[in-house]
Amino acid sequence: MVVFDVDGTLYDQRAMRSRMLRELMINTAETRSLVTPRVLRNYRRAREAVARLEVPDFEESLIARSAKLSRVGPDTVRTIVKEWIERRPIAHIRACRYPYISELFAALSRNEKRIGIFSDYPASDKLRGMDLSADYVVAAGDASVGILKPHPKGLRFLMDLSGVGPSETIMIGDRIEKDGEAARRAGVGPLIRSDRPKSGWPTFSQFSDPLFAPLHDR
Repeated sequence: MVVFDVDGTLYDQRAMRSRMLRELMINTAETRSLVTPRVLRNYRRAREAVARLEVPDFEESLIARSAKLSRVGPDTVRTIVKEWIERRPIAHIRACRYPYISELFAALSRNEKRIGIFSDYPASDKLRGMDLSADYVVAAGDASVGILKPHPKGLRFLMDLSGVGPSETIMIGDRIEKDGEAARRAGVGPLIRSDRPKSGWPTFSQFSDPLFAPLHDR
């Protein structure tokens, strides 16, 4: 089985952030309010802290931390996160999808390799937006997981679902401290998408790299 992270791995997160920043600037000018950018900034900071502390069943703690930092109510945080992190990016995600990822997914399927998704954020709508499909899709917020990377619970759950062991699984991601560490803690081989080599970590820069050629040749 090949397990993929989503954000920054299947699509260009910098390109996405640039597009979303334009939308956010327009929204801020129209509403004459800085509440939305403040909540988004504090939500991301709180999410990193909750991941680092490996808080179980993290969602309520994350919302409460974000609300306190932003000086707004929890419902305001939920509404803004739903709109700006979960809904709006879907309109741009196909344009930000990395080249050759569709071909790689097809090659994996032809070679009877199972495709898994292990994301810190909800991933099903993002996959549909990128015209991609996977055999198994797991997000950190799912009731069966409830903890963010680098905790390996979600990856272990994926392997249990598929009936595939750690020695038969590869985790492809873009962040060593999250995807790489989750893989290592689960006993899974990590593979990191990076424009530069990372000492001690196997890396690739594009999904067209020679590393993937054997899959396409079969």
